[in-house]
Amino acid sequence: MIEPSIFVAGSLLFVFWAYGLVSFVLDVKNKFVPAVRQYRANREEAEEEAKRREEREERERQLL
Repeated sequence: MIEPSIFVAGSLLFVFWAYGLVSFVLDVKNKFVPAVRQYRANREEAEEEAKRREEREERERQLL
C-alpha cells in the first residue's frame, strides 16, 4: 500500500500541475487568441487598403 505522506505529496503536486495547465489554457484563450485575431484583421485591412489605393492610382493613370 502507498504511504500516506507520499500520497499527500503526490496529490499536492498534481493540484499545482493541474492549476498550471488550466492557467496556461486560459492565458492562451484570453490573451494569445485575441492578439492573433487582431493581427490577422489588421493585416487583411492593410491588404484591402493597398488594393483600393492601387485601383485608385490605376484609374488616375487612365484618366491622364
